[in-house]
Amino acid sequence: MNATARSGTFILACAIVAAVVFFGARAVGNDYVYFAGYTVLQFIVLATAWNILGGYTGYVNFGTAAFFALGAYSTVFFHKSFPLPIPVLVVIGAAVSGLVGLGMGYLTLRLRGAFFSIATLALAVVLQTLVVNWNYVGGARGAYVIRPAEVAELSLPYIQYLFAIMLALAVIAIATARIVERSKLGYGFATIRDDELAAEASGVPTLKLKLIATTLSGALMGMAGAPFPYYIGYLQPSSAFALEYAVNSIAMPMIGGTTSWVGPLVGALLLGTLQQITTVTISSAVNLLIVGALLVGFVIVAPNGLIGLWQRVFSKR
Repeated sequence: MNATARSGTFILACAIVAAVVFFGARAVGNDYVYFAGYTVLQFIVLATAWNILGGYTGYVNFGTAAFFALGAYSTVFFHKSFPLPIPVLVVIGAAVSGLVGLGMGYLTLRLRGAFFSIATLALAVVLQTLVVNWNYVGGARGAYVIRPAEVAELSLPYIQYLFAIMLALAVIAIATARIVERSKLGYGFATIRDDELAAEASGVPTLKLKLIATTLSGALMGMAGAPFPYYIGYLQPSSAFALEYAVNSIAMPMIGGTTSWVGPLVGALLLGTLQQITTVTISSAVNLLIVGALLVGFVIVAPNGLIGLWQRVFSKR
């Protein structure tokens, strides 16, 4: 079976799993499953997107919230101008964030290590300042995006519609990461991660590959942010640029494992589900504390994440 056929089979398998998850959620008959599931799926997309640049290429991005917010505020802009269907808004959010990722990469990818990470954090601060002072999208006071009760064409409650969209986006993100990982592009990313100077000396077009990584990573993050205003109903800068997006998008791949598409998926499912349970049983205020404690624990016990730990145990056996 060639690579194209394997990729097609994988995408089909992901689509089947997504369909099972959706109809399983409907069988439960509790709307909270959709609200909590949407958040977990959103983090799967963000963690996978971050891993394309941070895990595959080795460039740690602290600006996840900026790209996520760009997708969200693109939706707010068009909602106030001329409302569009959410799938179209997802494409627009991905395009806007991808272009900003390309521009950011062109300006900052000559920096390495901590200098690049600080530059991405500065980007988030600059974009948040611009949004706070842009009254058309709500500025500092925020903007209301009222979703209808249901999608009339599908006779489907709107939260279920949003859940289905985020399921589809999770499938797209996971499939993209797997295809990239097993392609020449992924091997090029790995050479940059392992030894960028040696890769340059060997003729690898490192700047071009890094620009592709920032564009692709940014586009997936913007894609995740586009439906968010309809989910939350009231978008303000503090919610769009929330610290949890930057922290979780880094912690989830680190806990799951950064060298494979499976790692961000496992980390997001584990950490996202735990956070939702904690939010209901204790308080959402302890979510970041849980992330920090787990991250420290995994750095000590399993520095390569759960996938690395599994591979190490399996190889010994």
